[in-house]
Amino acid sequence: MTPLLRRTARKNPAESTVTLIGKPGCHLCDDAERIIERICGELGAAWEKRDITQDEELHRKYWEQIPVILIDGAQHDFWRVDPKRLRAALGG
Repeated sequence: MTPLLRRTARKNPAESTVTLIGKPGCHLCDDAERIIERICGELGAAWEKRDITQDEELHRKYWEQIPVILIDGAQHDFWRVDPKRLRAALGG
């Protein structure tokens, strides 16, 4: 007998927080911000922006990957944001 596969319940996007880690003057960060703002706005997810030039630990950890996108504190993506992938990760 084959075991039943269980689907996990989709998370409510409004329960998630997306964090954009970047720096001023970074065109990839600006592109990522526009996508995150749009997708989070459509789905009702919260988002925040963190500046690596103001946080030594973030600078050390993410300098070569910016922009870095976290969802609920876990790294989701870096350099470029794929809107479809972000939407799916948020449960939208």
